[in-house]
Amino acid sequence: MKNLLKTSTLIIATILFYSCGPQSPSTDTATATNNDTKIQKGQSSVTDDISKKNVLQIAIGSEGHTTLVAAVQATELEDVLSNAGPLTVFAPTNDAFAALPAGTVETLLKPENFKTLSRIIKFHAAPGNYKGNLLRNNMNLFMASGHYLKVKKEGDKVSIGGANVLGTIEASNGVVHVIDKVLLPPEK
Repeated sequence: MKNLLKTSTLIIATILFYSCGPQSPSTDTATATNNDTKIQKGQSSVTDDISKKNVLQIAIGSEGHTTLVAAVQATELEDVLSNAGPLTVFAPTNDAFAALPAGTVETLLKPENFKTLSRIIKFHAAPGNYKGNLLRNNMNLFMASGHYLKVKKEGDKVSIGGANVLGTIEASNGVVHVIDKVLLPPEK
């Protein structure tokens, strides 16, 4: 009887193990095609109509941030901005990108410059959720690029690295501070 019980338990465990194992991709799994190769999309492909928008969704939904979104997509950082976080992003406007020297954005969007562009984007993101009241005068904020940026706060006016914060939007995975300047990390 003990052997029958052990054998039954083993069979049930085996069935459960294999039934919970890797499944073949279903037709509703988000995929993209790149050079005839299927690429599975990550967290950035998950959408619903109920949840609060994440950092990436806020940027995508903003007409004033199309250049930033193009840069994020070119460097394939979408999943970073849509994962659980928390994350604080300082999002330069299209006008901020337009203020860069002529041809800068176009040059950065070339595949051979994606590493530099990725570094610039990471220089705009800080691990953690730094809402307005958590940004203090003379605070050094650690950025995802490995650098620090100084926060300046005078009354209600907040700036970081010389860029003025124009507005703040809370996201499901952090906060987005809209800024008026593209922040450029120091050379290594």
